[in-house]
Amino acid sequence: MPKPDDRYAPRPPELLSPWRTEARLRLQQEARAFARDVVLPMADELDRQKAEMPRSLIDAMAERGWFGITIPAEHGGLGLGVFEYCLVSEELARAWLSVGSILARGQGLGTQTLDDARRLDLLRKSARGAWIGSISLSEPTAGSDLAGVQTRAVREGDEWVLTGTKRWAGFARAADFIEVLARTRDPEPGEPRSAGLEPFLVVKEPGTFPKGVTGRVIDKIGYHGFLTFELELDGVRVPESDRLTGLYGDEGADADSGGFAAVQRGLNIARVHTAARAVGVARAAVEDTQAYLQEREQFGHPIGDFQALRFALADMAAEVAQARAFWCQVAHLLDQGEPAESESAMVKLLATEMAVRVTNQAMQLHGGNGYTTERRVERYWRDARLTTIFEGTSEIQRRIISDRMLPRP
Repeated sequence: MPKPDDRYAPRPPELLSPWRTEARLRLQQEARAFARDVVLPMADELDRQKAEMPRSLIDAMAERGWFGITIPAEHGGLGLGVFEYCLVSEELARAWLSVGSILARGQGLGTQTLDDARRLDLLRKSARGAWIGSISLSEPTAGSDLAGVQTRAVREGDEWVLTGTKRWAGFARAADFIEVLARTRDPEPGEPRSAGLEPFLVVKEPGTFPKGVTGRVIDKIGYHGFLTFELELDGVRVPESDRLTGLYGDEGADADSGGFAAVQRGLNIARVHTAARAVGVARAAVEDTQAYLQEREQFGHPIGDFQALRFALADMAAEVAQARAFWCQVAHLLDQGEPAESESAMVKLLATEMAVRVTNQAMQLHGGNGYTTERRVERYWRDARLTTIFEGTSEIQRRIISDRMLPRP
């Protein structure tokens, strides 16, 4: 039986009009080659060990300027938009979800200090990948409902003293800093539940925890590449200069309630970024399945000859293309200055649920081989499942969308 020719080899998608520009094509091709040649072999080796990505990989990404994609050029960044940020992230996530995610630990995270000179200095560090952080918002009893945060910050002179338990702090030990959400006071009657919540910058040496912080690794089933911690904060001292501007509010709150408006754009960017990462993971499943259907033979034929399997692959490819088109549109809206709050929630919801379906179907089409660690598809399946949970669960996205369509009960 003749082997399939190159016409039917898996081909990554093109960047189509109206989003296509020569600069974006070059950026996409650079990220695609890096993902294929550097990230994918590393993921194949390290993911099964539940190991952290090496600093050399992060440094290689920093050399390309990817930690400063959205930072203005005058501060050392690439001065590009949400679209380019998502474009690179999709390519990296196609190889390893966590590598597409590590970019979010730059992009100016942890730079909103009260002192202007320090803020600009940290922006330059962030742009060159020398200021990569961990975000510590959630707690054992506060996840989607961030207004339930109980970690306390008490003022003592020119310092704040932080005490409490934080959960789901990814990259916390390897990071240059941990951004901690803490409560400085209880809300007054008539105030939103988010009143009194403020972010603090806990500066540290990479590879260690600072005085007063201990971390326990949370054993995840996927999303390997960096470790995720539950943190105990016991009298952690933070100078007033490391209190950050911008408050956090309820995911379901009005955009003008409490301090939610200050971070709404960041939340919307995080949602479309998650959608792009989910597309990358799902795309990997489609491309690997396309190759497998031509490789695997049963009853004297490649299994790709059987109509049921061909149609399943077609459905998978169509869903991925639909989600890609949607994230491109929403990223464009954000770059145009549109709030796109509902659209960001919609694309996050649809793309991540799609990734779960597509990777699950990919495992089915791989048969027994898909249920082994010999094939990458099981990694895609494990990683896709998380995308419906982090950066706001699917249920939170449905709440945001429906609250903009109907009166709240």
